[in-house]
Amino acid sequence: MAVGTAAALLAALGGILWLAARRFVGSSVQRLHQGRDSGLMRGKTVLITGANSGLGRATAAELLRLGARVIMGCRDRERAEEAAGQLRREVCPAGGPDSGPNSGGAGELVVKELDLASLSSVRSFCQEMLQEEPRLDVLINNAGVFQCPYMKTEDGFEMQFGVNHLGHFLLTNLLLGLLKSAPSRIVVVSSKLYKYGDINFEDLNSEQSYNKSFCYSRSKLANILFTRELARRLEGTSVTVNVLHPGVVRTNLGRHIHIPLLVRPLFNLVSWAFFKTPEEGAQTAVYLASSPEVEGVSGRYFGDCKEEELLPKAMDESVARKLWDISEVMVGILK
Repeated sequence: MAVGTAAALLAALGGILWLAARRFVGSSVQRLHQGRDSGLMRGKTVLITGANSGLGRATAAELLRLGARVIMGCRDRERAEEAAGQLRREVCPAGGPDSGPNSGGAGELVVKELDLASLSSVRSFCQEMLQEEPRLDVLINNAGVFQCPYMKTEDGFEMQFGVNHLGHFLLTNLLLGLLKSAPSRIVVVSSKLYKYGDINFEDLNSEQSYNKSFCYSRSKLANILFTRELARRLEGTSVTVNVLHPGVVRTNLGRHIHIPLLVRPLFNLVSWAFFKTPEEGAQTAVYLASSPEVEGVSGRYFGDCKEEELLPKAMDESVARKLWDISEVMVGILK
């Protein structure tokens, strides 16, 4: 009995050490993407939706370090101001943008209220942006809802489709004029889970049936179709748009997923070993927002800072155009 217990403990210890080694090696690989010019984004304005936590916060921190002026578009202003204060202390320890030798030439943070579950909030936000901002160099559509119970946005849309696709669809369209004022980039955050989604034009609002996993995948497929159709419409302009998947990342996005209490320790260990940190997951968004390597590249799908292939259903031009036309009506761009 004692021998068996000892063997089990040794096996468990060996497994933990192996997982730890894997996590260290994985982190080292990701750090290769972080050796960027500290002034690469100086003088550029970047808008990031959902920038107060997770991937959005990590993306904001990295672009801030590169000298960008970062606008945090967030639903909860209080939480966003708190996150902005933390970021300023982390990235600009001297107390502000370019405030001395300790600031490292870091950029500036601006907080604006934006609720993507409300089309009126999106319109108000964009009106404020157009009035106050002379230019917008990068738009990062990052905010998202993941596998929530069935609920609707303020305008009556299924929440995941409404926030992940429709809210960003309206936001991007209303800011296109500002984006066209200078060579600019649009970065859309999707997910590998798009592979399990389908665009059902007969039930986009999931009123006939609702599966939270399928609806999330559908919204992420919509992100890709939107990106490709927008790239087609922007051909010949100075605006590029690309879409990415960040990989499996440890964030609070999965807060609606129930994990049994007894399983949580094992889940936490597995997520620590196999999931990316938000900083690692943000690298592809930062790459697409800042790297000279993708200047002029548009309509592509990226993962781990490399272009990846898409399934045929994500490249269906007729579906992309139909989704665009229907989305225009749903958000009120066309009556």
